[in-house]
Amino acid sequence: MSLQENLDAFKADFEAGRPPYSVPHAVIEVMHRATAELVASGAAEKALKAGDKAPSFTLNDPDGNPVSSAELLAKGPLVVSFYRGVWCPYCNMELQALEAALPSFRALGASLIAISPQTAVNSRKSVRQNDLDFPILSDTHNDVAARFGLRFALPDYLVELYKNLKNDLPGFNGDESWTLPMPGRFVIGRDGVILYAEVNPDYTRRPEPEDMLPALRKASTVTA
Repeated sequence: MSLQENLDAFKADFEAGRPPYSVPHAVIEVMHRATAELVASGAAEKALKAGDKAPSFTLNDPDGNPVSSAELLAKGPLVVSFYRGVWCPYCNMELQALEAALPSFRALGASLIAISPQTAVNSRKSVRQNDLDFPILSDTHNDVAARFGLRFALPDYLVELYKNLKNDLPGFNGDESWTLPMPGRFVIGRDGVILYAEVNPDYTRRPEPEDMLPALRKASTVTA
């Protein structure tokens, strides 16, 4: 199945309250409300798009080593995936799909990194649980996500729901701000220009990894 088909199947089970999830319908309604409001806000339209210059950044990997976008772009095009955290099943499924596509990216000379606001401990957990061969970088306070136009603050009623569900974002992220990135996927050419951008305020919708291949093929034929 495609990534989205897998996500849809998980969502159907989750929202039906099937074991092991057994989530009350009232919780699903709150999540739907928050997603609908984020979609209606137009936040995704303000995110960086193909043709825009990507901001340079340096973030730490789970071992505390700095990873520079400029250094990666000096080697070839760069795939960047912003995700919410190890606690998000949709994000974990996306990471697994990106891992499966990694050989195709590398064959085109591209590097792949994923970025989340979570702490190094939770990034290590992401790598371990999903058996990843690419780095997870910690974006404290979602500062880099904000530069890409992805950061948003959770509404108060969603914060309350997360607290009731023991989904402790401040604990996961080491940050009290209760912000998250909208899931976003970017292909950046060696000149720093974004060749592909997909941002969706509905966290249950993710593009297929293969959707980036045309942009990567284009990038692989262009020198900086």
